[in-house]
Amino acid sequence: MGTLPGFEWLDTLPEEARAALLTEALAELSRDKLKDYRPYPKQREFHRRGATHRERLLRAGNQNGKTFCVGNELAYHLTGEYPDDWEGKRWTRPIVAWASSETGESTRDNPQRALLGLVGDEGTGSIPARCLGGDYGMAAGVSGLYDYIRVKHKSGGWSLLRFKYYAQGQRKWQGPPVDFVWFDEEPPEDIYAEGLARTIATRGIAALSFTPLQGMSEVVRQFLVDPTPERSDTNMTIEDAEHIPADERARIIASFPVHERDARSKGIPTLGSGRVFPVDEEVIKVAPFPIPAHWPRLCAIDFGYDHPFAAVWLAFDNDTGTMYVTDCYKIREATPATHVDAMKPRCGGGEKPWMPVAWPHDGHQHEKGSGIVLQRQYRDRGLNMLAHHAQHAPEGTPDETKAIRQSVEAGVLGMLDDMTGGRIKVFAHLSDWFDEFRLYHRKDGQIVALYDDVLSATRYGWMSRTFATVAPVEQRQTKQRAYNWRLM
Repeated sequence: MGTLPGFEWLDTLPEEARAALLTEALAELSRDKLKDYRPYPKQREFHRRGATHRERLLRAGNQNGKTFCVGNELAYHLTGEYPDDWEGKRWTRPIVAWASSETGESTRDNPQRALLGLVGDEGTGSIPARCLGGDYGMAAGVSGLYDYIRVKHKSGGWSLLRFKYYAQGQRKWQGPPVDFVWFDEEPPEDIYAEGLARTIATRGIAALSFTPLQGMSEVVRQFLVDPTPERSDTNMTIEDAEHIPADERARIIASFPVHERDARSKGIPTLGSGRVFPVDEEVIKVAPFPIPAHWPRLCAIDFGYDHPFAAVWLAFDNDTGTMYVTDCYKIREATPATHVDAMKPRCGGGEKPWMPVAWPHDGHQHEKGSGIVLQRQYRDRGLNMLAHHAQHAPEGTPDETKAIRQSVEAGVLGMLDDMTGGRIKVFAHLSDWFDEFRLYHRKDGQIVALYDDVLSATRYGWMSRTFATVAPVEQRQTKQRAYNWRLM
C-alpha cells in the first residue's frame, strides 16, 4: 500500500519515528471523540425529544449506553458543536450545566468520566481535549472529583460545567439558574425537584438516565403515570443496545437475579416478588390476527375520570379455552359521550352495537353532577351493557357474600392461573396493557390499586366471560367485507 499523497515525507523517516507519530495521532483522535458519536435509534429518539420536552427520562437496562448517550448530548450543548443532522435542543451561546449522580465517587466514575475521561487523562471523554483549556476547580473531600470546569464554546465564550451529587443534600442543590441538569442514576424526589427548579428561569432541560431498580418510586411515577406535554419517557432495552452481540444478550440476562431481570435488561421498574403477575410477558404476547367469526366476543370497562377510564375487547377460543385481549382504550378526564363514541365502532358499529359490555360494581353509583347511574349513562347512549355488574359465579353456598362474589384476589389469582396455563393471550401491539402488566404489584401483601385501569377492565371481562356472544350473521358479513383489527 502506497503513502497518501502529500505525506511522502513519512517514507524518509526511520521506522521508530513513524511509529511514534502514529501513536501521537491515535492519541489525538482519542481526545476528540465527539464527532464520531453515532446514536442508536432509541438514543436518537431521546435526543430528538429534547427539542420539545423539558424533562426527559432515558429508562434503560445496565450497560445499554444510557450514560454514554446523555454524556454526548451534554458535550454538544457545552461546545455548541452540533452535528448537521442534530434534531434536538440547540444553544447558540455558552451554557451552565450540572452533571450528577448518587455519591461523589459515582459522579466521578460515571458522568464525569463520560464527559472528561479518566482522572489524569482528561479530554478522552465526550468533550474534546481542545475545548478544556479553561479554568477549573476540584471538589473537596472526594479524590479526583471536579467541582467545576470551563468548556470552550463554538461562539467564542466558555460554558460552565459543575459536578454535583445527591448525598450533598437538598441545600447544596439550591443556587442560580442552570440551562441543563443531568441526573445519572435515579435521584430522590426532593433532589430532582430542586434541580428541576434551577431550569425554570432559563427554560432549560432536565435529563435523567438510570435503571429503575427502586420500583415505582415517585420520580418514576411522574414519568410513567403522570405524563405532561413537557415530560418524556424513552425506554431502551438490551435489544436496542447494538454494541452487545445478539448471542451475548441471553447470557447477560441470565446472569441477573430473576426478580431484577426486567429492570436490568429492559429498563422496567423492578417490583421484585411483589409483582401480581410474575409471568414473562413473552409467554402471553401474540401477534395480532383476524378474529374468527365463530369466536364469542365481549367488551369490558373500568369507570374513571380523575384516574383513567379504560376498556378492553376480548375474544374467546372455546376449542382451546383461551381468552385473547385484542384491543384496549384508556383516557382520563373525558365524558361518557366521548367514551361511547370511541367504543361503538369497536363493539360492532352502528347506533346499537351488538357486543356485550361488562362493567364493575361502581357502575351502580351516580355520575358526578348528573345524578344518573353510571351504567345507565352508557346504556342510554347505545352500548349493550350487561344487566348485572361483573362478579364471580356463586359457589352454591347459602352464606355466599357480595364481597366474595366481587373479590379482586379471586380474580387476579384466576387470571394468573390462566396466564401460566397458556389460556390468556394478549395482542403484542397493546402497549397500554403491557405497561400496566409490568407495574401491577403488591406492597406488604396487598395489591396496590395504582396504574391498573386496563388490567381491572380485563379482570371484569374475565369474570363475565360466560356472557360473551358471537356476532349476528349480518355483522359477520360486514366484518368480512371490511376488516380492521385495530378497530374491532
